[in-house]
Amino acid sequence: MNVIQIHPYTLVFKRPAQTSRNTMTEKKCYVLTYGSPLKAIAECNLFEGLSADDRSDYPDRLKEACLKLERLLQLELPLEDERFNELLSSYVELPSIQFGLEQLWYSFHSDNPFKMFSTPFFNGQKGIEINGLVWMGDLPFMQAQIDDLLKRGFNCIKLKIGAHRFNDEYTLLKGLREKYSAEVLELRVDANGAYAPDKVHKILEQLASLEIHSIEQPIKAGQWDEMAQLCEHSPLPIALDEELIGLFNDKEKQRCISHIRPHYLILKPALIGGFKACDAFMELNTPWWITSALESNIGLNAIAQYTSTKALPRPQGLGTGSLFTNNFASPLSIEEARLYYNKELPWILNTNT
Repeated sequence: MNVIQIHPYTLVFKRPAQTSRNTMTEKKCYVLTYGSPLKAIAECNLFEGLSADDRSDYPDRLKEACLKLERLLQLELPLEDERFNELLSSYVELPSIQFGLEQLWYSFHSDNPFKMFSTPFFNGQKGIEINGLVWMGDLPFMQAQIDDLLKRGFNCIKLKIGAHRFNDEYTLLKGLREKYSAEVLELRVDANGAYAPDKVHKILEQLASLEIHSIEQPIKAGQWDEMAQLCEHSPLPIALDEELIGLFNDKEKQRCISHIRPHYLILKPALIGGFKACDAFMELNTPWWITSALESNIGLNAIAQYTSTKALPRPQGLGTGSLFTNNFASPLSIEEARLYYNKELPWILNTNT
């Protein structure tokens, strides 16, 4: 009989990945498979230290959820079935499990376990425009990343900031802006909550002088009044990222966004509860883009396919798969600052999956 198998997997970074929160050398995830031969595949991206469901009973709750989904899959129900929606709703406080269940459900209902949505992206006809990501490190390392991204044709670059003296980071950004105007190169920055509310105003003013497109999460999440004040008076647009984690129902989502009134939302399916949760945020009529959160190529594939079902007026935050030494080989590739699904390339999963 077909069963769901849970495969814990540890992704290893090629180089320690630094943010203003911490430095990572590895990243754990859970790959879910159903059937032999393979009928469905998914990834639960538990982000330790950040996910709302980073809790001690996670493995037990994941096993429990998989057993419940397994019973539904064996019934061979249609894609749109209320019993699956009820199952999904029962794990609302476990967003990465929700997203894993969702992926497995869509995968099962496809003619290909790696297909969730039939779009021009999955069919190899159209790429998704993405931003290039510059990780924190010493300044020469950050400059080297920038140079590489520019050579590869990226015209939108996002930089992680907040770990160094701001004057040094400002000098790096200023040098970049002096070479490339805002019309030629869009610059986004992500502070991961690095700055204190009473000291961030000057930083925002300096960044605005460089025509920075936007800043993600300038102060720590949970300070709604302070963030609302920043969004009202900031000289450059503010995007919410970590602020969206832990908003478990539509009423909470609406209350947060209507109170803070951000300029953009950063939607990370694994951290906010999957496709349906992203749809709920999109319905609040705040501009958004979708970002991966250090998934393996299995999770990235699902996020990219979902993203490709939407109208995309701006570059998305996809494409971190190259950070790892042991990622799964896949048809995903980046060419000229676009993410593509190249059907001529195979999926190669490790023997334990």
